[in-house]
Amino acid sequence: MPADIQAVGLRKLRMMNQARVLEDLRVPPGNRLEALKGDRKGQHSIRINGQWRICFRWTDGGPSNVEIVDYHG
Repeated sequence: MPADIQAVGLRKLRMMNQARVLEDLRVPPGNRLEALKGDRKGQHSIRINGQWRICFRWTDGGPSNVEIVDYHG
């Protein structure tokens, strides 16, 4: 994973860790928070960039099962 993607990913992971509710991740709009479908139903994602996503499940305790995914790879 390129260094620039790692840096943005780390910043977004910190943001996720601070979120109190799922809706907190709608800001900034560039996160493009979305509910996933298909085999990822029940998960959400925010964007690192056009190719990379952070996928996760939201629980009462916050994000869980967090993974960084090359969404088009």
